Amino acid sequence: MDGVHRAQSEYNGSMTLFLSKLLPLFIYPVGLAGLLLLMALVLWKKTNLTRFFVLIAFLAIFVGGNRWVSMSIVRSLESRYAPLAENIHGDVIVVLGGGTDPQQYPRPTVEVNGAGDRIFYAASLYRLGVADQVILTGGNIEWQGEVSSTPAEDMAVLMRFSGVPSDALILQGESANTAEDAAFSAQIIKENGWQRVILVTSALHMPRSVALFKEMGVEVIPAPTDFIITDQAYADLFSSRWENIAINLLPTASSLKSTTSALKEYIGMLVNTIGD
Repeated sequence: MDGVHRAQSEYNGSMTLFLSKLLPLFIYPVGLAGLLLLMALVLWKKTNLTRFFVLIAFLAIFVGGNRWVSMSIVRSLESRYAPLAENIHGDVIVVLGGGTDPQQYPRPTVEVNGAGDRIFYAASLYRLGVADQVILTGGNIEWQGEVSSTPAEDMAVLMRFSGVPSDALILQGESANTAEDAAFSAQIIKENGWQRVILVTSALHMPRSVALFKEMGVEVIPAPTDFIITDQAYADLFSSRWENIAINLLPTASSLKSTTSALKEYIGMLVNTIGD
């Protein structure tokens, strides 16, 4: 009977994870616009309703894709924590996964993606003597395909390449999302009695991550990296030149991506608050 309960629990956990990945897609601008356009096609004979759906789909792309909205919503998250001050020392550095792509043909080795700054920034902090131990956290999601390594293992490859010795690395490769990153890392931290924890992740991701670690009973010192918006870029956003206004107003794929990333963080924080 215990085996049945365990299997059911694993299935429920897997389904919850799947839904947590699927449902927000229909809130993000591109997914929402696609859903609305599909509804417009289904209801195309109902002229007024069809026009309404098409209009909202257009607004989702137009608003979500212009740089004023995109940069403002991203900055609202990135500006919450300043860069790590100099002469800060801790017991351990925790690096959240998400910055690597695994070694799969035709990639010759592990590669970094847009969040790869996390790895190299953490390596630089280690070399500066900020902490003597580094926890690399991140596992795979079973239904997303077979991968021979975890994000934690992939980060370890790049950390060693950056001069961090293997005996300084602690790999936590079981977590499938940020909440589990915090939970499993907190367990390691408490077992070792570490008090001063330096948390490295993307600036956009930091507010949600700090809250999740706090929920696990671990107060962290934020060390944000991978900033999307610089102070100068944000100031230039409000230039009165007509060329800038035209570029900022028209939707772009990069702005849609940034808006989507920021919405993902806000949705995650909202869900976590409701869960409390």
